[in-house]
Amino acid sequence: MCGIVGAIAHRNVVPILLQGLQRLEYRGYDSAGLVVVNNGQLERVRSTGRVAELATKSVNTQGFLGIAHTRWATHGVPSERNAHPHISRETIAVAHNGIIENYEELRARLSAQGYQFTSDTDTEVIAHLIHSHYSKGNSLLAATQMALTELVGAYAIGVTAADNPNLLICARKGSPLLIGVGENEHFFASDASALLQVTKKMVYLEEGDVAEVNLDSYSVFNAKGELVVRPAHISELTNESVELGDYKHYMQKEIHEQPQALADTLEAVCNSHSLVPGIFGAEAAATFADINSVLILACGTSFHAGLVARYWLEEIAGIPCNVEIASEYRYRVSVGNPKALVVTISQSGETADTQSALNHAKSMGQPHTLSICNVPESALVRMSKLRLLTRAGPEIGVASTKAFTTQLAALFLLTLVLAKQRGRLTKESEQKHLHELRHLPSAAKSVLGIEPVIAKLAERFADKHHALFLGRGLHYPIALEGALKLKEISYIHAEAYPAGELKHGPLALVDKDMPVIAVAPNDILLEKLKSNLQEVRARGGELYVFADANTRIHSSEGVNLIQMPEHAGYLSPILHTIPLQLLSYYVALQKGTDVDKPRNLAKSVTVE
Repeated sequence: MCGIVGAIAHRNVVPILLQGLQRLEYRGYDSAGLVVVNNGQLERVRSTGRVAELATKSVNTQGFLGIAHTRWATHGVPSERNAHPHISRETIAVAHNGIIENYEELRARLSAQGYQFTSDTDTEVIAHLIHSHYSKGNSLLAATQMALTELVGAYAIGVTAADNPNLLICARKGSPLLIGVGENEHFFASDASALLQVTKKMVYLEEGDVAEVNLDSYSVFNAKGELVVRPAHISELTNESVELGDYKHYMQKEIHEQPQALADTLEAVCNSHSLVPGIFGAEAAATFADINSVLILACGTSFHAGLVARYWLEEIAGIPCNVEIASEYRYRVSVGNPKALVVTISQSGETADTQSALNHAKSMGQPHTLSICNVPESALVRMSKLRLLTRAGPEIGVASTKAFTTQLAALFLLTLVLAKQRGRLTKESEQKHLHELRHLPSAAKSVLGIEPVIAKLAERFADKHHALFLGRGLHYPIALEGALKLKEISYIHAEAYPAGELKHGPLALVDKDMPVIAVAPNDILLEKLKSNLQEVRARGGELYVFADANTRIHSSEGVNLIQMPEHAGYLSPILHTIPLQLLSYYVALQKGTDVDKPRNLAKSVTVE
């Protein structure tokens, strides 16, 4: 959600800014803009729509210093006047990710001082506020620091001044930002992928940091204004990993990357002969010995991963588990348990609701924290005592695919380690589970083999407006995830229910125009599920059944069987996820929607 790029160099930075914005398109946006300092003046270009349109409007724009932004509308409708950067009195320009909660109060005060507002955004108050301090003789750094003390909310900002062509200022609080270090040129961005074309050396700003960025150096100051040193990291991302290659969409590419992503995530464990707590951090053994329950906090797809993990943790590890939607957890009265392991799950590690939920859990006296995340330098990882990184690589498509399946793999590892520590995992069981994990990437690859069948099946969904997903036990959360994927990228209204709940209400929706998608693994609940499916057929509903081998379910009139490989036991949810992803993808193709950038959605939700 929103993206920032800044650059200062001995060359025209407009191509750098535009390419950076293109790399950030996956985050979701509805307008874009840039500003450069040129001959002592701010030259700004803004547009609604895609970055390509901004590039067309910027062909004659040049400058050695500038900032750029993709906006996801929060305050004010998507329009050119609301697009960033925002300018104050032709002197100060600001691009901003986040939300300023006290902007109305600041807007009224600044209006009384004579500042005129030309947008409906909360961001414009930042530009005017910095100008109000800068016009009194303060340096650009000092003026920015003073303005930030007056803001309530979350931000990552880039600041430039028309009369200061050799300096950029950037700062963060509650929203990610990093500095890219080059040779006599420097950059900043909200995501490392935006800067891979110019540098792989990254410095990640901490909460409350403000940085002064010049051609040949940069300085970082913490929230107290003290000069600090933040370590530089060489990014492991590659240009190839964020490029589309031979695939039509990033979502398709990332679905096909899942076997390798699973292999990479499980590499350290699968190459060993036993499970050890140390894979979660040096303090894991002592921490796990001190817990008596698990609390999982997550949003969206990551929440569904947590729901699957609850079944694993309680059945295999024998430990009570509660799963909470992060955006709700901090706003209800709950009872803190100092011996709970608080597990946060996030692809980006920058999800604002999940970070806030983690802070709330800590404030309630729950010190045992573990993050499962795909980004090692993210805020959520730094906030947690323990961590396990899902090595999914960059996920560009807004609808999560490989991040979800690698989260499930990581949660299964957590389950096994806790089960072993609690004396519930025999040596034979441990070796059996390790063997199944080693086989998992190969099993995922075999599931991808049914893609042509699903592509053909998706043609029958082109004229549908509603769909119902069913699952039982471990696979009910997979039904939830399948419904979410379908609605995210095809805009078909979809709901998911435990199949046993059909007769308690959802059966009223079933008719010939309501496709019913069932997840049918060959497990102990199969016979119960078959009875539920008969309830659908008796009402004229058409079934699409994703079934393992030997389920004795057959295609017939009104029953479309999609044959899966052999049953994968506890790991079955991971394999059953993949065909549901493919179904959503091919239905979206039939509907002609924007698969990688679905309307109204953002990849990284960095505001509440």
